[in-house]
Amino acid sequence: MQFGIFTIGDITTDPTTGETPTENARIKATVEMAKHAEDAGFDVFATGQHHNPPFVAPGNPPTLLAYLAAQTEKIILSTATTLITTMDPVRLAEDYAYLQHLADGRVDLALGRGNTGPVYPWFGKDIRNGIQLAVENYNLLYRLWREENIDWQGQFRTPLNNFTSTPRPLDNVAPFVWHGSIRSPEIAEQAAYYGDGFFHNNIFWNKEHVIQMVRLYRQRYEYYGHGQAHQAYVGLGGQAFVHKNSQEAVRQFRPYFDNAPVYGHGPSLEDFSKMTPLTVGSPQQVIDRTLEFREWVGDYQRQMFLIDHAGLPQKTVLEQIDMIGEHVLPILREEFAKNRPADVPDAPTHEFLVERARSGDNPVAGGKEGSRAWQDAQARLEKLEAAAAAQGGN
Repeated sequence: MQFGIFTIGDITTDPTTGETPTENARIKATVEMAKHAEDAGFDVFATGQHHNPPFVAPGNPPTLLAYLAAQTEKIILSTATTLITTMDPVRLAEDYAYLQHLADGRVDLALGRGNTGPVYPWFGKDIRNGIQLAVENYNLLYRLWREENIDWQGQFRTPLNNFTSTPRPLDNVAPFVWHGSIRSPEIAEQAAYYGDGFFHNNIFWNKEHVIQMVRLYRQRYEYYGHGQAHQAYVGLGGQAFVHKNSQEAVRQFRPYFDNAPVYGHGPSLEDFSKMTPLTVGSPQQVIDRTLEFREWVGDYQRQMFLIDHAGLPQKTVLEQIDMIGEHVLPILREEFAKNRPADVPDAPTHEFLVERARSGDNPVAGGKEGSRAWQDAQARLEKLEAAAAAQGGN
């Protein structure tokens, strides 16, 4: 089980002091936060991707992640969203493979469509094609990392003729991909089709929706023959604010919640905490709430926490990292390990992916021979062949 923190890089005025960090201060604070997370025992640090204020998360995450790779030793560097819809797959293939080499494999990424509609026309795309862009662009990215001398033609970019992306992935193994989605079943299907991971950033949704999306992904993962449903790779997002005294946690966090740019001036903190995974309270309350997630989705591989948003000062963010690292993570690791079936895989690492490739156990996109997906495809083919034969005999 991996635990990590992620940032969306919002620049928000601190409602308790009226101070607004500069872009420079927020960027440097992000670097400090990632390094502090490694020291506190977290496994993953992830950054969002944005192209618009009030966010200063990088428009090209490898810029930040490469810088962090040079200053960290163990922590996995990832994305809270890589915008697969508006970024060119060729550029993604090149940049993340390069980052993979610099970080000695400590890299994976979460692909998503993003939640800022105006980004699409800025990059010459139409938001009405969001799902189609996600499907086509990832298909190309998937091939670029696994094939050389590609001939390719699609709907949304110029064709490629005899093209090879460089550098090739480290050890000829592509970075692991999590397909991130809040609301789109098509993305859960996409993750299952390729045998990739599914990341549900459930910070705004109730548990019934989370359960439904993860169940769909698990069912389709098994359908494509990548393993049993309970062996699929699932990651979840979450939010927490911790204090040794639960009432003090609520008192301190309330002004930030009430004025947050995304959910401020809406439901009360108490109502939002009931409807979503947001947990504001003591370490034990965060532990108990996070352990509930396994009851929702089964044993899963990665849990990420958002803890630096809504104008929280950097001193508080670092204190949150220390508090969770010391009082929450050790117990969560111990509890999540209990009664975990031996055949449920750990979160993929580069070393695991290299060994899987060497043993010939890589997932087969669309379903390996013998899977239900393969059987259904064979049945459709036979039906078409029979229909063609009957028509030819007339």
